[in-house]
Amino acid sequence: MNRKGEKWELQLKGSGKTPYSRHGDGRAVLRSSVREFLGSEAVHHLGIPTSRAASLVVSDDEVWRDQFYDGNVVKERAAVVLRVAKSWFRIGSLEILAHYGELDLLRPCTGCSAYSRSSMYSVAFSRCSRTLLDFIIQEHFPSVDVGEPNRYVDFFSVVVSETAQLIALWTSVGFAHGVCNTDNFSLLSITIDYGPFGFMEAYNPDFVPNTSDDERRYKIGNQANIGMFNLNKLSQALNPLLDPRQKQLAALILEGYPDLYYTRFRELFKAKLGLLGERKGDEDLIAFLLHLMEKTAADFTMTFRQLSEITQSQLQELNIPQQFWALQTISKHELFPAWVSQYLLRLKSNMNDSDSERRKRMMTVNPRYVLKNWMAESAVRKAERNDFSEVRLLQQVLQHPFQKHSTAEKAGYASPTPSWAKNLRVSCSS
Repeated sequence: MNRKGEKWELQLKGSGKTPYSRHGDGRAVLRSSVREFLGSEAVHHLGIPTSRAASLVVSDDEVWRDQFYDGNVVKERAAVVLRVAKSWFRIGSLEILAHYGELDLLRPCTGCSAYSRSSMYSVAFSRCSRTLLDFIIQEHFPSVDVGEPNRYVDFFSVVVSETAQLIALWTSVGFAHGVCNTDNFSLLSITIDYGPFGFMEAYNPDFVPNTSDDERRYKIGNQANIGMFNLNKLSQALNPLLDPRQKQLAALILEGYPDLYYTRFRELFKAKLGLLGERKGDEDLIAFLLHLMEKTAADFTMTFRQLSEITQSQLQELNIPQQFWALQTISKHELFPAWVSQYLLRLKSNMNDSDSERRKRMMTVNPRYVLKNWMAESAVRKAERNDFSEVRLLQQVLQHPFQKHSTAEKAGYASPTPSWAKNLRVSCSS
């Protein structure tokens, strides 16, 4: 418990074998530890719910890893990350009970193990799940009354709503988690388990940071659909606890997920463009820009940031200064002038607004710095030589992602991806 009276769960990643290590060694390598340490802090300071990294400790121990699962095993340096969250319960924490019937994992429920192989399985599972679910609700869902008969439906409704919100926030900053299975989706709808994650550079709905995801299942443009899939798995895990009417309610709640996601998506991207109020055609304006970005491979982060910095008069004249390199990229598309005309016309409909206010407002939601893969890789390479200067620099810069930082500018963090990093691969192993 901290000084504010908040309870946090501490977790050591890479400290060694536990009862859950299976055939692994329970260790983590420096490479993945630096990425998690910087990634979770970057996401937090972008205003997105996430686990936090309290410390990173380097070990002299060496471990062997197949970085890309291609048979090439290499020796790497070990490290341990102390990470914290309000809770580490995941959708998979409930799903595993329904799938495997591992009832002995929840010992507060007397008599369950006796039923686990009998026809009374569903009754036993319900008792176990109720014990776990009531604990989760009581500890982490204050808006849900644990004494209410519909509490599990209310709980599900909160998780559905906040999961839609989380994934929309990810999309708004170009964040791809990399491995969006149910075991990596928090019941509290926070970002957890930073593996082969990545911030998209050139805008591409098919962007996949995980080089082992050959089918592009977890591509950035599919994360909202995967959220729906995972919530459906949660619904199935809750089914033994629900009566027929409650099951219908849960199904209706799940059906509302796409609307929740797209409503939040639209709100976030309207803010990124500085649009006030509701106007017909806002969705088309957003989609038009994203289409041009995709066709020109424009940098996602810097396109929106530079739209925040450029003046309306510069846009109107299509006079794009050299420092707005991302806008220069997208301006090469023949339809860019048409989009600019529509955008400027829409900005005129903003009530009681000025160009300086628009830019100021947009710069609070469009970051200048995100943890791009090449930045993390540069820090990792130095850290492996016992030089943690760039890890510390990135930690400092990413605490203020919306503010211009002279040292970050010198390091090229707001510049195009350097040539040496064009074809970097993100390792999958920890």
